[in-house]
Amino acid sequence: MSPAQKIGNFTILAKLGEGAESHIYAVQDSKTKQVWALKHVVREDDKDARFIEQVEREYEIGTKFDHPSLRTMLKLIRHRRMFKTHSVSLIMELVDGISLDQRLPTSQSKAVEIFRLVAEGLLHMHGRGYVHADIKPTNILLMEDDGVKIIDLGQACLIGTVKKRIQGTPGYMAPEQAHRQAITPKTDIYNLGAMMYWVLVREVIPTVMPPKGSDNALFSGALDTGEIKPPVPPHVKNPKVHPLLSRQIMDCVQMDPNDRPASMEVIVNRLDLIRDVLENPADPAPEIVGDEDTRE
Repeated sequence: MSPAQKIGNFTILAKLGEGAESHIYAVQDSKTKQVWALKHVVREDDKDARFIEQVEREYEIGTKFDHPSLRTMLKLIRHRRMFKTHSVSLIMELVDGISLDQRLPTSQSKAVEIFRLVAEGLLHMHGRGYVHADIKPTNILLMEDDGVKIIDLGQACLIGTVKKRIQGTPGYMAPEQAHRQAITPKTDIYNLGAMMYWVLVREVIPTVMPPKGSDNALFSGALDTGEIKPPVPPHVKNPKVHPLLSRQIMDCVQMDPNDRPASMEVIVNRLDLIRDVLENPADPAPEIVGDEDTRE
């Protein structure tokens, strides 16, 4: 599409990106002159129906939130032809930011602050009953004011959802996603931990996929047999990583959800503590001992 073309009442200003059967544009409302982001999905045949449904679900879920770290959803427009929906347009807040993979933090303190802001946004989602389920560097936009925006709710779902298909991004998806088990806040904790690992080490954690031809639940004993190897702690890979932060990440990426921190609130509290330690290196470092950690 050229910048002069339109989608409904919106004039296309620029193409921002594309995803699974979707295109995202910067657009201007012809009436109000307000500028927005627009995600457009066209139904070419029956197989595209699930992409339409995904955008509809993204809008429905996105309207549940009101947190500065989450992109605002304005409205969903269904474009019909012969009484059938042939495309949809999701109108969203236009975010002027750069994805985390394209603008890596210049210090460990800045990295921790980014992680904390993401964790706060996820905590808000969990409080409203939803899980993002696809946290990764490309889904985190960094703003000029040092804020963040968590984007792409295409895989977000109600807490406890069991998906029929394996959904997630290799290197970041939790074992329960790969094995089609219930998606919970612990899933976001793993995703966040895998993202933090990549930012500090520049390596992804191997995805725990089920054996070929099997749809069994997460098999036990995989670590003992060597079929799955735990990641090397970040501070071993990169000695500049503070041991407390390394411990935090390793706790997040435990295979068994029961072994991960109890909630995203615990993650926020721990990251607050780690930030204080990094900003005041002369003070004795506290020990992270468990899920009961809270700020005084």
